[in-house]
Amino acid sequence: MAFDIPRITKALLIANVVGFGLQFALGNEALSFLMLWPWSGAVYDPSGSAPAFMPWQLLSYGFLHGGPMHLGFNMLALVMFGAPLEYVWGTKRFLTFFLVCVFGAGLCQLCVGSWSVAQGAMPYPTLGASGGVFGLLLGYGLLFPNQRVMLLFPPIPMKARTLVILYGLFELGAGFNGWMPGVAHFAHLGGMLFGWLLIRHWRGQGPFGTGRRGPPNLRSVR
Repeated sequence: MAFDIPRITKALLIANVVGFGLQFALGNEALSFLMLWPWSGAVYDPSGSAPAFMPWQLLSYGFLHGGPMHLGFNMLALVMFGAPLEYVWGTKRFLTFFLVCVFGAGLCQLCVGSWSVAQGAMPYPTLGASGGVFGLLLGYGLLFPNQRVMLLFPPIPMKARTLVILYGLFELGAGFNGWMPGVAHFAHLGGMLFGWLLIRHWRGQGPFGTGRRGPPNLRSVR
């Protein structure tokens, strides 16, 4: 039986492919105002070579990508981890979760990028759905902690909970040590953080407290 991709997951998949198609057709410069730029105190100027930060970029950057491989891996992860979550949560809750993770990832990257510019670095754009995808990975690990997943490189099976922990530790180390320059590690961590906070909110828990005020089974809430 063929795998049926649920509605919002499919819509997000199409939106990202369309966004990349526009990049290919129009060029990145034409869409640079949709990429996430660090705050530099400059006034937004569509004709400028490096547009300033504008609020819409905290969401729009998540529908553009740096290349076919970047797009392909993110869309594969979107289907792998997003589709099961949409089946459990329903369309509205799933879309809310994904957009909050994209927004949170962008907010964290905005802080890091703006700090770098303040230290004298050149402004650079951030783009890609990775922050939202890392939030989906976190959500999948929380809802299906014992589900076996297979890494692509290397092809090692492991529990979803283990995969989330390993990825989180790697991104934390890479962010502070400067590994893999050009990758927005703190955006990935931001997506996971905001996803975790939103799930705790849905469960009736405080951001960092241990008390529970709502129903223990998040899967029953749509």
